[in-house]
Amino acid sequence: MRLFSAPQLNPASETGWRRRWFDIIHRTDTPPSRRFDLLLVWAILASVLVVMVDSVQRIHASWATGFYIVEWGFTLLFTAEYVLRLLVVRRPLRYAFSVWGIIDLLAILPSYISFFIPGTQSLLVVRVLRLLRVFRILKLTRYIEESGELMQALWRSRRKILLFLSMVVTIAIIAGALMYVIEGPQYGFSNIPTSMYWAVVTMATVGFGDIVPHTTLGRFITSALILIGYSILAVPTGIYTAELAGNMLRERRHDTRGCTVCGHEGHEIKAHYCNRCGHELPEHIDP
Repeated sequence: MRLFSAPQLNPASETGWRRRWFDIIHRTDTPPSRRFDLLLVWAILASVLVVMVDSVQRIHASWATGFYIVEWGFTLLFTAEYVLRLLVVRRPLRYAFSVWGIIDLLAILPSYISFFIPGTQSLLVVRVLRLLRVFRILKLTRYIEESGELMQALWRSRRKILLFLSMVVTIAIIAGALMYVIEGPQYGFSNIPTSMYWAVVTMATVGFGDIVPHTTLGRFITSALILIGYSILAVPTGIYTAELAGNMLRERRHDTRGCTVCGHEGHEIKAHYCNRCGHELPEHIDP
């Protein structure tokens, strides 16, 4: 799935500090890059925790100044990371307009908006800006290797899942129309969209209870929808699980290249550097 895959980036320079920082920031299979990623993971988790705790009004009232200082510390850290990512690549706009570049920008933008735009004393504006900072948690998926496999499996099974969802929508429309005719406005089924809402809630086995059928035929349709609801939970899960299992088998293949420095073998297909000593691996040649 290319939407969530990392963009193909090249270093801005083959030598000097830009090349060194490119390998640290945009590579994931060298010891310095792993330490850098680990530092960012802890920073992301800590910053999101600060946002969550700061949303508690009682705690915010007592520690507002401390939270403000800590928040700006994280903002400056992520700003430096974002700027550095742009400086070390040959085409900065390619990264800036990628999914990960947009997420990185959203992680720092709210703090600057609330600082530079006057009138942010409005509680609604402040709360929205604070809420947007939780986009930082999306940065974590960059450092979780398995997240790529999950997204690829979801993307590969998209047609089957969309076909199944279209069938669910069709059932909801038919059931909603039937309940509108059978039950009528006197029992809460005032129109077809409201009846469709009831059908979706029933198939999801949630059952809010705000709209309840009273006729015998309406209760029969309700029972049928509840039974259909259990299959709705099982079918897309089975489709996704089967695709994920097949995808994991394909991704778990190992390369036959050996490191020319330490001789270590068994690297992953996409690896560019030795996972033992960090030396660059020879170029992969497809059989």
